[in-house]
Amino acid sequence: MRERAHARSRVEATMRRLETSLLDGTWGVGARLPAERVLAEQYGVARNTVREAIQQLAARGLLASRRGAGVFVTDRLRTGVASPWGELVSDHPALRDDILEFRRVLEGATAYFAAMRATKAEVKAIEALMRALEAARRADDKAAEAAADAKLHEAIAKASHNTMFLHLHASVLGVLREHITINGTGLREQGDDESAVLLQQHRTLCDAICSRRPEEARTAMQTHIDFVRGKVSEHGSGR
Repeated sequence: MRERAHARSRVEATMRRLETSLLDGTWGVGARLPAERVLAEQYGVARNTVREAIQQLAARGLLASRRGAGVFVTDRLRTGVASPWGELVSDHPALRDDILEFRRVLEGATAYFAAMRATKAEVKAIEALMRALEAARRADDKAAEAAADAKLHEAIAKASHNTMFLHLHASVLGVLREHITINGTGLREQGDDESAVLLQQHRTLCDAICSRRPEEARTAMQTHIDFVRGKVSEHGSGR
């Protein structure tokens, strides 16, 4: 009886560690988990303990096994908060200003903490995405530019090292981006001037984060969102 209780406790502790990696972005949507043997060594438990913990998370829809391929992270955490709410918002363009107001607060905070907490690897990733954004702009590839833009904002959220910021960004904002073009090509298609301003705003933002200037990073992000809000109001279209 006592041994079974200990076994349940080990499974529970292992499951919590796996959940932490899902929440903090260590394993994003679609990521393949390390092999059971590797996780067992990392956590200091038996492989069957890891296997049972994974099975419990799979039963909750957070992980999925693919025969011969491994165990992968599903999009359950991402879609659980925002859908079908995101679909409803897409039918009400008047709510876009509310979304951008929310982004101003949330992403301003993520930029602030990213400037404080980003690791060297995360700074390199942010710089690489900024270069990708600039390359897409030079090539006049608006779709690639919008994609790099979205990935850059996601990288900043991850670098904040706050699981709630990351979760809200991935779930709420991620799903909203799929349903309304608040971060797509709409604003860029309005002209080269808008696209050039967006690029400069992202450069200012990235420089502040990579140079560890939190207040400047927050201000840069809020300035960016304010610009988008103004253009959305002016043109009556999403970004």
